[in-house]
Amino acid sequence: MGSRFSKSSGYAPFLAPGLVLFALVILAPFATNLGISLTKWNGVGKPVWIGLANYARAFGDAVFWASFRNNLILIFAVTIIPTIVGLTLADFLFEYVAPRAGSGAASFFRGGFYLPQVLPVAIAGVVWGWILDPQYGVLDWTLKAVGLGGLARNWLGDAATALPSVMFIMVWFQIGYPLVIFMSALQRIDPEIMEAAEVDGASWRRRFGIVAHLVVPEILVVVLTTTIYALKLFGQIYVLTRGGPGNATIVPSYFAYQNFFEKARVGYGSAISTLMTLIIIALTIAFINVQARQEREMAL
Repeated sequence: MGSRFSKSSGYAPFLAPGLVLFALVILAPFATNLGISLTKWNGVGKPVWIGLANYARAFGDAVFWASFRNNLILIFAVTIIPTIVGLTLADFLFEYVAPRAGSGAASFFRGGFYLPQVLPVAIAGVVWGWILDPQYGVLDWTLKAVGLGGLARNWLGDAATALPSVMFIMVWFQIGYPLVIFMSALQRIDPEIMEAAEVDGASWRRRFGIVAHLVVPEILVVVLTTTIYALKLFGQIYVLTRGGPGNATIVPSYFAYQNFFEKARVGYGSAISTLMTLIIIALTIAFINVQARQEREMAL
């Protein structure tokens, strides 16, 4: 027991810098934010202690619930659709494009799909704002040019189309990330498994089901990371719509920003941020437990 403890304690000096940074960058700001969330404060002067009043206010705030509902809807565009499409495209590039056109062609398409992940959010958002502009945007101009002017809209300025437009843009942003992860995962699959399935006459859909089962660990990683990203979504909303029109595209992170910097309700903004942090922590723990159980089942 003593030797085991001494051996484990030998790693302490190497872990210390990371733990110190974690405490300074993560724990200290979170504790500060948690403390501010229990006060009424406009950012100047002395905060006034009000306990859980900000949290009670959030649970009764229609705008907060609207932002939370929009966030859940955006999970479809950030997580569910890109994961399904990304896995399908990865399987297509790996199984059909690479064998027939070469790995270079597959890499070219993979890089093309991943390009939106490399672009700065602000630049991509501004470009999409130009494309969807109702006066000089290329989308409405094209619709009018081909005789479909009746379909032209103020895509980001109409409450009925703003959120679907943002969702479409987020799908475009996100497809490349799961595609790259899944193409890497496909390379670890034993080729004999797929060859045997093909020899047995399995259709593409059945082979795709086999692939999906074999890359479950990667699917869980993608779902976890993209769900967290969806819950923290801010940059695209800020650049494209500022949460409008009205509250049609508002999300909790932008709602917290509004209260922090535009309305000087720092305590209330901190409470919203704390609630979303707790939700993210709970989801992370749940996903990690599911992944650990999945790994144990695959090991049996």
